[in-house]
Amino acid sequence: MSAAAARRYFTGLTRNTFLLALTSLFADISTEMLVPILPVFLTQTLKAGGSVVGLVEGVAGAAQNVTQGLSGSLSDKLQRRKPIALAGYLLAALGKPLMGAATLWQGVLGGRFVDRFGTGTRSAPRDALIAASADEANRGRAFGLEGVGDNAGAFLGPLLAAWLLIGCGVQIRTIFYFAVIPGLLAFLMVLFVHERPVRIGATSRLDSSPRRFPKTYWKYLAATALFAVGNSSNAFLILQTKDIGASLSTTILIYAGFNLVAALISYPAGFLSDRFGRRNLLMVAIAIFFITYLGFAAARNIALLGVLFAFYGLYQGIFRSVGKALASDYVAEPLHASAIGWYSTTIGLFGLAASLIGGWLWDHVGHSAVFIYGAVFAAGGAAALAVLTPANAAGVRRG
Repeated sequence: MSAAAARRYFTGLTRNTFLLALTSLFADISTEMLVPILPVFLTQTLKAGGSVVGLVEGVAGAAQNVTQGLSGSLSDKLQRRKPIALAGYLLAALGKPLMGAATLWQGVLGGRFVDRFGTGTRSAPRDALIAASADEANRGRAFGLEGVGDNAGAFLGPLLAAWLLIGCGVQIRTIFYFAVIPGLLAFLMVLFVHERPVRIGATSRLDSSPRRFPKTYWKYLAATALFAVGNSSNAFLILQTKDIGASLSTTILIYAGFNLVAALISYPAGFLSDRFGRRNLLMVAIAIFFITYLGFAAARNIALLGVLFAFYGLYQGIFRSVGKALASDYVAEPLHASAIGWYSTTIGLFGLAASLIGGWLWDHVGHSAVFIYGAVFAAGGAAALAVLTPANAAGVRRG
């Protein structure tokens, strides 16, 4: 790629965009150090079952995303993003060692709740800062670059955990304590972000309620909900990999590879969504999810599951970058935090249901049933997205 082409590829990005991408990098290193070891910690160290894994991850995800909707509304009402984001990053960092100190699964649930509550508090205000860091024509790039940071952190976190476990002989509990360090670095990055005032009328400041969202936004949420009710925690993908015989270190490396793929696709996905429409990219992502889940239902080979995990990374990178950018497209800037927050709340609430159902299916029906269930609702979500939402979000804010 020539220098001129590279400049065009990254056009419209600002200092804030890069700082927020670094914030997500450090925050996800902190979080993803724990994701591949948490289900193992619960099931092997604390002797909990699959239903407990589903409960812990479902409650954690719901806490994160319900809080995100509330913090988004608060952020829009106050028209302040940065202070709320800072508080959330600090809480999330401090929640990690609480999990490592637990001797019962209920203690892990408490620590995971604090961690995800902080994540939910920070995320919608941060996403509003990202949306404000670029104009609408370049918004996909801004979220794509943040997705690169997020997924690169998710790639590096498991590798760091594997190095500490295998290379340094660190005990699994101690990993939870190390995870606080990158979490505090994420907090530091936000301190350097400049929050510019949002230009709004007097009435906009007083009314940031979801009643102001257009009908097309609600249709988008309905389609998202149908997909999310089958999208259970990634912990079941990890458990399936362990269940067919992969070692803990192999499982961590496979999970790291999944996040590397997600990181590599995030910015191209955002760039393409700016040019060809976000809905089309989302439908591609859901199709990839559908194929991957069917593969997980049938595969009994570690190498094949590794390939499927990499394929799943394509879904993760596209969906995360493009989904929030599309939610912000449907509303005016003063409502960005609320729109993205309630979008994530929808994913969290229906994801909780998916994880609880997934845990029950895992324990009482069969492991493959979790993934068949998810594939069915992915097909329904894609159909709803095609029927309910326009191919281009332009001009639908009052629809």
